[in-house]
Amino acid sequence: MKTFRFLALLVGMLLLATCEAADPFLTIDDQAELGKGQHIVFVTGEEYYRSEEGMSMFAKIMARHHGFRCTVLFAIDPASGHINPNRNNNIPGLAALETADLMVIFARFRELPDADMKHIVDYVNAGKPVLGIRNATHAFRYSPQSTSLYKSWDWQSKEWAGGFGQQILGDTWIAHYGQFQKEATLAHVNMTQRNHPVLRGVADTIFCHTDVNSVERLTANDVVLFHGQVLSGLKPTDPPVTDNRNDTRMPFAWFKTYTAHSGKQGRSFTTTAGASLDWLSEDLRRLMVNAMLSLTGHEKEIPDKTNVSFVDDYNPKPTGAIADSVWAAEKLTPASFAIKNWKE
Repeated sequence: MKTFRFLALLVGMLLLATCEAADPFLTIDDQAELGKGQHIVFVTGEEYYRSEEGMSMFAKIMARHHGFRCTVLFAIDPASGHINPNRNNNIPGLAALETADLMVIFARFRELPDADMKHIVDYVNAGKPVLGIRNATHAFRYSPQSTSLYKSWDWQSKEWAGGFGQQILGDTWIAHYGQFQKEATLAHVNMTQRNHPVLRGVADTIFCHTDVNSVERLTANDVVLFHGQVLSGLKPTDPPVTDNRNDTRMPFAWFKTYTAHSGKQGRSFTTTAGASLDWLSEDLRRLMVNAMLSLTGHEKEIPDKTNVSFVDDYNPKPTGAIADSVWAAEKLTPASFAIKNWKE
C-alpha cells in the first residue's frame, strides 16, 4: 500500500511539473477541508530577497497543509521565459486575481502595463484582503513621463498620498532603520496584543536576517503585533545596537483596515520581514500562515500551533542584488518551484 501510494504521488508530481513547465506561473492545489474552495494568489517581483523562493514555499504550505488553491506569479523576462525580477514590467497571470480570496504581494518598483495593473486595482477596489511583505510598501514606481491610469499608486504619489503602500498597507518606503545587510532584526511581540488569535503558537521574539525598516505613518486604528529591534550584526546572538535607534522600535508586523479608491474597506496585514532566509524561522512562518488564515476568514479556526512545516526542500539563497547574468545562468522558471520532494 505504501509503495502504491508513493508511486501514485510520484506520478502526480511528475504530471504537475510537466503540465506547468511552459506556464508563466505556478499553481498548487489541494482538497484539505479548511481552505477548500478558496484561492490565494502570490504576486512576486523584487530584486533583493528571493521572493520567488519564499512565496513558492508558502504556497506549498497553504495548499498541502491547509487546503487552499495557490497561484504564484513571477517577474518573467519575456525574451527568455525565465524568472528575472530585474524586468519590472512583466508579471504574467495577474488575471488570477479575479478569483482570489487573498492577494499576497511581495513586489518592488513595478511599472506594469495598465491592462495587467488593472487586475490588482480591481482586486483592491473590491475591498478584498491584502498581505504585503517588506518591499510591497513601495510595490509600484512610475516613470515621470508615464501616462498610466494608475500612476497614483506610485510609492511617492502626492495625489493618493504614499500610493498603494501608505493607503492600503499603512506606510510607503521611508528608509532602512537598521543597516542593510549589516544589522539584523529581533522582533518583539506587542504584549498588549498577546492574546490576538494570529499570535497563537508564535514566540515572543523572532529573529530576522533582514534589517529593520522605518515605519512612521501607521494610525491609532492599526494593530501592531510586533516591533523590530536593531541588532548590531547578522547573527541571532549579536546584541542590540547601543545608539538611540532602539529607543523607538519600529512596527514589524501589523493589521490595517484600509479604504480603497472605490470607497470600499478591506483588511491588510504587513510585515517588514522578507528575505528567504527569514522564513527559516518557524515562528515567523507561523505568524504569516496565521495572518493568511485570519485574512481568509478562518481566524476563529487558528489552532494552538498551526502546521507550518516545509512541504518540500527549502534551501534559501542569501539577500542581495542579482545581476542579469546570474538570473540568466540560473534559468529559473515557475516549474522550478513545483513540489519535488513532498515531506509528509
